[in-house]
Amino acid sequence: MSTLRVTAEKLIVLEHPNADALELAQVGLYRAVVAKGTYRTGDFALYIPEQSVLPDELVAELGLTGKLAGSNANRVKAVRLRGELSQGIVCRPAALAGTDLAAAAERGEDFAELLGVVKWQPPVPTSMNGEVVSAPDLLPWVDIENLKRYPDVFEPGEPVVLTEKLHGSCCLVTYTAATGEVQVSSKGIGAQGLALIEDERNLYWRAVRAHRIPEVAARLAERLGAERVGIFGEVFGEGVQDLTYGASARTELPGYAAFDVSAVVDGQLVWLPAAELLDGELPLVPELWRGPFDRETVLALAEGRETFSGRELHLREGVVVRPVTERWSPLLGGRAIAKVVADAYLTRKGGTEYE
Repeated sequence: MSTLRVTAEKLIVLEHPNADALELAQVGLYRAVVAKGTYRTGDFALYIPEQSVLPDELVAELGLTGKLAGSNANRVKAVRLRGELSQGIVCRPAALAGTDLAAAAERGEDFAELLGVVKWQPPVPTSMNGEVVSAPDLLPWVDIENLKRYPDVFEPGEPVVLTEKLHGSCCLVTYTAATGEVQVSSKGIGAQGLALIEDERNLYWRAVRAHRIPEVAARLAERLGAERVGIFGEVFGEGVQDLTYGASARTELPGYAAFDVSAVVDGQLVWLPAAELLDGELPLVPELWRGPFDRETVLALAEGRETFSGRELHLREGVVVRPVTERWSPLLGGRAIAKVVADAYLTRKGGTEYE
């Protein structure tokens, strides 16, 4: 999931092709459906992104009672309105009356706490949960921001590689060379500095043992001269999420594909290409394309059918974009990495979203 930020943004207002009373307010590459005449291009307004959970009073103020997602009808979710994808909410809440939104946008001020907006936390199935211990040496994963929110992460023409984003649950493995200790966690649990105690019933541990990831990590640590190695992958299949890729998490070999590697070498954390280091060692997420960065190419490749199974069994979740040469992004304040989630994935029926 992306980081939750509720910020003031400068709008571009576009015509809605299928509705005379509606328009599209564009923020970055996101578009949200708004009532016609409410905003003009160049105006500033608040943008509340997908996966935000709103307090009841704000839901009522915005006229959205009974119209949002979730059992409490308070979660922002992508929807199609008169045929156009609407992602997020563009608004000017009463709580910000008198606020200079242009100045707030310049500062990058986050209004989530003021408005009581929080990030939606998906429920965790029993098979993905378990007893935990403190894990200060665990190498954490990072929240990947959406390219639609930050379209200038990559320079036009910058060499990039696109991999398919698989719909499963993120599995973190950290191997410590000096002791041989293996720590396993999920993205959500790992973000709290915790690791899962080994349990044969736990999905992550079953996948880690079945695919012999500790042995792979040990060989990699020796090869790199690393103090610690982190291998990050997606666990998937029937019993995990609604998209299965022809795999089942109920078997002895749950679906798994590695997508990233980090290592601590001489005390420094570095990110390394999984495709180069793990080819032939572990299943990998499919590489869809590499070449000079072009937004339209990336957006087009986010759509389509999955390629992992080789059978195009169902729709594609999206893509992850990385520079060919790992670098830091001043815009993101961290790794230069972004994702694009497919429109069809966002609006599918009966989808699951476990972390």
